[in-house]
Amino acid sequence: MALRVLSPLHKASRQLSLHLEARTRALGVSPAEGHLLTYLRRYAPAPVGELARVFGTKQSTLTSILDRLERDGLLRRLPNPADRRSFLLRLTPKGRSLAARLQRELVALEREIARRVTGREQSGFDAVMAAVDAVTGVRVRER
Repeated sequence: MALRVLSPLHKASRQLSLHLEARTRALGVSPAEGHLLTYLRRYAPAPVGELARVFGTKQSTLTSILDRLERDGLLRRLPNPADRRSFLLRLTPKGRSLAARLQRELVALEREIARRVTGREQSGFDAVMAAVDAVTGVRVRER
């Protein structure tokens, strides 16, 4: 039996991106900005290099996104005491509030998807994702 994984994962990723784009834009940010905000809501303070690795974004692209978020008062760059050459990113109160709203959108989407999937189907999906993890051996987060 041939397992088709990559094309369906790519399609689902694109569908989710397009679906979430309208919601992030309605809240005043791009999908990439929204993704960074929700990540920082959970993992801040985070060094810029971590974000580049996690999101697979070029440093110049990431810098532009961070500049916009900082200009809009959603995050702050702080000196990294562990590495004077880098910065740590923290959300401002305004950024935390927006990230919480974005997170609620994600939770609602996951709940809607979960209503259409059985426990057995979820277990199968989890097994496929574990296989992807095992085969690639790629870790995008260090912690």
